[in-house]
Amino acid sequence: MSIADLTPQRYPAPWRWIIERVWRVEHAFERAHADGRAENDTRIRIFVVMSLFAVGFVVMSLGAVWSATFAHAGRTGGVVAGAPERADLVDREGRLLAVNLIHYSLSLDLKDVWSRRETKAGLLAALPQLTPAQVDRALAAKKRAFLVGGLTPAERARVHALGLPGIIFEPEERRVYPLGPLAAHFIGYTEKGGVSLAGAERALQADILKAGAEGKPVPLSIDVRVQAALEEEVSAAAAEFHPNGAVGIITNVHTGEILAMTSWPDFDPNFQQRATPDQKLNRAAASVFEMGSTFKAFTVAIGLDTRVATPDSTYDARTPLKMGYRTIHDYHGTNRILTLREVFNHSSNIGTALLAHAIGNAQLAKYFAAFGLTRRAQVELIESARPLTPKKWDDDDIASVSFGHGINVSPLTLAQAMGAILNGGRMVPLTIRRMPVGYRPEGERVVSEQTTLSMLQVMRGNVVEGTGRKADAPGLSVGGKTGTGEKYDPTIRGYSSIKQVGSFAAVFPTDGPVEADRYFVLILMDEPKGGIRTGGWVAAPAVGRTIDRIAPFLGVSRHMTPAYGAPTLIAARAAAPTAVGATPESGL
Repeated sequence: MSIADLTPQRYPAPWRWIIERVWRVEHAFERAHADGRAENDTRIRIFVVMSLFAVGFVVMSLGAVWSATFAHAGRTGGVVAGAPERADLVDREGRLLAVNLIHYSLSLDLKDVWSRRETKAGLLAALPQLTPAQVDRALAAKKRAFLVGGLTPAERARVHALGLPGIIFEPEERRVYPLGPLAAHFIGYTEKGGVSLAGAERALQADILKAGAEGKPVPLSIDVRVQAALEEEVSAAAAEFHPNGAVGIITNVHTGEILAMTSWPDFDPNFQQRATPDQKLNRAAASVFEMGSTFKAFTVAIGLDTRVATPDSTYDARTPLKMGYRTIHDYHGTNRILTLREVFNHSSNIGTALLAHAIGNAQLAKYFAAFGLTRRAQVELIESARPLTPKKWDDDDIASVSFGHGINVSPLTLAQAMGAILNGGRMVPLTIRRMPVGYRPEGERVVSEQTTLSMLQVMRGNVVEGTGRKADAPGLSVGGKTGTGEKYDPTIRGYSSIKQVGSFAAVFPTDGPVEADRYFVLILMDEPKGGIRTGGWVAAPAVGRTIDRIAPFLGVSRHMTPAYGAPTLIAARAAAPTAVGATPESGL
């Protein structure tokens, strides 16, 4: 049966149209044969073939235009293999910190390589990161062989310009950190394939993927200008004192935002696979230390808040103090009766232990818990480490903890707790997210606003005439507290007088009302080397230089401040003790 025998009416309209047209063509052939005009038959066949090719060409052209124009409509990325569609990370002012960019993998198709010698020489010249052994292994393969991944567009262009046959490029998206090592521990990094492993990349994974799908960046809390200044000063101090490690942190005490955070030694997240575990360790969050005398700030604040003491209360530091199972000595011995201000300025262990005893074990333990010193810092970073705290708060433990021994906390935990002293008395969690302008969270009250004002001036006094003199910055009203903690040495089964942690915890500006903008700065040196290893020597100068540099970025003006003990800022306290939680003023 020929096509002409088909009955068009038996089929749907589109098929009927096609059958009728084919039928007409066939009858045209038949008429040409019947008329004996073979040339007409040939012309018709050529016309039909040309028509078919034309239709095919039009269809393919339309398909190509559609693919080029509409295939990826509505998509913001993720069109090549590699990292998933992650949003850009930016600092609080919108400066780029992390971005997905197109890179290329390079493979060799050995069946197309006509000169192995020329191919090897050309690739080694164009890509210095390759080794001869890598190229030899690829050229020795019996089929297509992967050579290297992560090539930038510029590197791809260099190889492409060689004109070598057998070179194959495949695009892939890769996470890039344009600032290199800057803020590496804060930002974190991802592996090939987009698996987030550390820092903000891991902590904010869900937010980053969601924002990536929406084509929006994720703003973080840090300011790269503040970060750069902190890193440079910490690195300079590390070069001078050769510690095993170092830490720097800067926070906004009112919002809890981490404006800068560094851990030394650092690494480049673009090449995280080359970094050692020591370089990748985030000492600010994941390491815990005995912070030494920085803890005296908490003990003094508790003494003031419970009205056990006033800035002018006196303590007999003339002889060593026996408390619990230990005898307490003063490193900066004065061998005299000290006021509370002088206890703080001279970092007297004896005076601080006497104050802790007057406060009472239960009271001190309750306040330490309220300051967050007995749990990991409340921050998005999963690296945040749990403190090592006393099993029981007896006289011996209280005596040690009151001046920063017998308790190990992370630098972030210390920064969060200091914020509660300095922001008006409320516990505000730390955050790596940028908060809206004017944001002031309502945290749980720990101490009163008056305690904050008193502590600001007590800490200012330590920089003016105490152990923190080297941290001062002209016109910026810096306050702070030194810290020197001895580390436990298992080889001697006791605390070492050589292996120490030197730190300085600072606040600026100390003047102004409670609600004024205020910032906390901590620099810590883990086992610094040299003749003097105290916090006032190895950390305080770096803090002062850092504050001097970052004040303009934070909008802090330089001006003369009143004496640290001005009566307008330090109110006299009643001598009678008050239980924690007994008054609305304390908030506990």
